[in-house]
Amino acid sequence: MRAAVLHETGQDKLEVLDDIEAVGFGPGKVRLRLRATGLCHSDLSAMAGVLPQPAPFVPGHEGAGEILEVGDGVTGLSAGDRVLVCWLPACGGCPACQRGQTELCLTGFMNAGTPNFRRPGGSPEDVFGMSGTGTFAEEIVLAAPCAVPIPDDVPYDIAALIGCGVTTGLGAVFNTARVEAGSSVAVIGCGGVGISVIQGARASGAAQIVAVDPVESRREAALRFGATEAVAPDGLDTAKNSVTAGEGFDYVFEVVGRSATARRAYEITRRGGTLCVVGAGALDDFLQLNMFELFFDEKRILPSLYGGGDVLRSYRRTIDLWRAGRIDLEGLITHRVRLGEINDAIGQMRTGEALRTCIEM
Repeated sequence: MRAAVLHETGQDKLEVLDDIEAVGFGPGKVRLRLRATGLCHSDLSAMAGVLPQPAPFVPGHEGAGEILEVGDGVTGLSAGDRVLVCWLPACGGCPACQRGQTELCLTGFMNAGTPNFRRPGGSPEDVFGMSGTGTFAEEIVLAAPCAVPIPDDVPYDIAALIGCGVTTGLGAVFNTARVEAGSSVAVIGCGGVGISVIQGARASGAAQIVAVDPVESRREAALRFGATEAVAPDGLDTAKNSVTAGEGFDYVFEVVGRSATARRAYEITRRGGTLCVVGAGALDDFLQLNMFELFFDEKRILPSLYGGGDVLRSYRRTIDLWRAGRIDLEGLITHRVRLGEINDAIGQMRTGEALRTCIEM
């Protein structure tokens, strides 16, 4: 089968190969035929080594398709079922799951250390999948909890988005920050996840939503999706003064994953306000805060991993909001490509041209 492979961490481009095998099928597993997958910025971060991931590997973690076969012991799933890929499944039994913090379950991260692809005759033969998945492939073998059934009215491309970016952005608003109606919000970084934050803030009743991004097309998109104002980074202070009379925003979402933007986000958060860190950053990138400001300003700093809540509940909520017309998921997909054009899609994401690209299998 065909799959896009990164041979060494740090390479800029993927190689699309046709001699990859999905391996590991057996008890507790499902074999899935991918129909659509989204290109997420986390894929680029894994390729660059910002996010740790063994190589060689198949990127992609935001996918949807149909089940081809199920292994022994799998219940609730059957061949032919339409599912989305959950890259961070909950085991249900670890301390985090028992506390109700299923987004902190480490099962999914443990899966990343087990190869789930193979290239016969290759050197090496074992190929990993990003975050234990690897959706830039025509087929994939997953632990059964990674395959979540979707209703028949949810298209594969929409389901793929729900599998990561949309859930991450909406969840940061609903689960982590819990934005209140009438509040002021700033969103730094307006790619697919940032736009989802904006939609969540609008659905929560935020009165002012300021989108911040250096790319003009993304600022224009932010306005279409519910931002009340969109500025380049150098216009942020002016926006803070005009919207909040200089006090700072009630909620600020950092959706870039860099200490410089997180520090900037902290500075424009009002005293007693909330900074929500959504972007995935590097291990060696440190955010500096002094102990006096932490004490004196009483700003809440809330990281949000995968939307900070029960992802299965978040999936259902997202589908309900989409059905009701409260959020726009179709509009997030600005580009569509085939697997063989994956490097074109990567280029479009790096320049900021694309919000979300759907790779159609």
